[in-house]
Amino acid sequence: MDLASYSLQDFIPFTADVYFRLLARMGEAFWPLQSVTLLVGFLALFLSLTGRVRIALGLLAPLWAFVGVAFFAQRYSGLNWAGTHICWIWLCQGLLLLLLAVTGWGTALERDTGADWRTALLRTLLTPSVQAGLLIALCGLLGFPLLGVAMGNGWPAVEVFGLHPDPTAAVTLGLLLVGFRGSALWFTALVPTLWLCVSALTLKVLGAAWYPALLVIVAVAVTGSVASYRPRTAR
Repeated sequence: MDLASYSLQDFIPFTADVYFRLLARMGEAFWPLQSVTLLVGFLALFLSLTGRVRIALGLLAPLWAFVGVAFFAQRYSGLNWAGTHICWIWLCQGLLLLLLAVTGWGTALERDTGADWRTALLRTLLTPSVQAGLLIALCGLLGFPLLGVAMGNGWPAVEVFGLHPDPTAAVTLGLLLVGFRGSALWFTALVPTLWLCVSALTLKVLGAAWYPALLVIVAVAVTGSVASYRPRTAR
């Protein structure tokens, strides 16, 4: 088999109309759950920014499991044989987030019980990686729904955090940048980052003009990760 004879289009076994209709049907099937998942997303962002990262991860974990089963296993697998395998990856990521919520391994921010949430928030926002994470999380929470509305889709049909993979991965990546540093950040951010890259390539093949936005999110995340890394200096 000559792999050089294959193009990227050969690995996308569906058309743009079919894929975007699938995304719309996902939202329509669970309407009005979008309002709940968005509130959960904003709450998780607030908790992360104020040093309660473990609680935020506990909120994210079941949403990864839900998207893995409801979107990839039950819907996307009908278009692409890889959907079932991706479902298992998303379930594993959800389990990882749950374990981190329980153990607290790798978390960079701890709540200062002597300070109120305003002080904790202001202190946190001074960190470049946190600023990058906040930008990415807001893009996932607000950018995707607004894009759908701008394209003429009704609210039930737009991509929303907690129901669709792209905004869920983006928000998670943003929150990980807020709450983790070093090797723990790189490890936990691997799956969300890889999915955004895969989705960007898929959208490129399908002719979606906004696919570079996903690559920009990845670039900002990598920049924020590098900014968060401070090697130890010898004394």
